[in-house]
Amino acid sequence: MPLLRIQLDTDRTTARRVIDLHRAGRTHPESRAAAEAEVWRKGYTPAAVPVFIGTTNGDPVRLVYEVEIYTDTTP
Repeated sequence: MPLLRIQLDTDRTTARRVIDLHRAGRTHPESRAAAEAEVWRKGYTPAAVPVFIGTTNGDPVRLVYEVEIYTDTTP
């Protein structure tokens, strides 16, 4: 299945918390839900839960997720 990369604007404190949770083997439900909502907003149907990839180094900091999508439901 194809992957759609999603970047979510955030602040450095939240980004650090998401990274710490990821390293501990846990998830950040709010950002995961926001990534899934962004997939729907772009007109695609998620095939799996969003997977946290990391953060950007820019300003503003962005959380990066990859989400598997169904190809038969393109916008």
